Amino acid sequence: MINPEADRPVYKQLADLVRSQIARGALEPGQRVPAEKDYVDRYGISRDSVRRAMATLRSEGLIITTARGSRVRPEQPRQSVIIGPADRVTARMPSPEERLQLGVKEGVPVLVVEREGEKPRLLAADRTEICGEALGESRER
Repeated sequence: MINPEADRPVYKQLADLVRSQIARGALEPGQRVPAEKDYVDRYGISRDSVRRAMATLRSEGLIITTARGSRVRPEQPRQSVIIGPADRVTARMPSPEERLQLGVKEGVPVLVVEREGEKPRLLAADRTEICGEALGESRER
């Protein structure tokens, strides 16, 4: 439940509640999240608090919002990338241009795969699985 008297801001409490519903499957990928008004009426909190909670969840990549409302972010097909012992993988948030280029929504990080002698490769973290190189296997490029 949401407690307006608690030390934690109500928008963070609502974000925690929705995050928990997503984690335990009460809100499934692709499912519509209740409307702002539903949260306002159910918990007696302000519309601004609901908007801040939804912005938090968007920034975490858990929900997507369009003109038709918010939905739990659907699962994305994954691409496996095999890395070797000398390869380096780092994560960061993409620039707006990189988000457009990769087709990722706000809040989704990117992985940067660096290999000696190659240009760094930028991959959407929500669609990439990093695997260690097995003996005798060639790595994907």
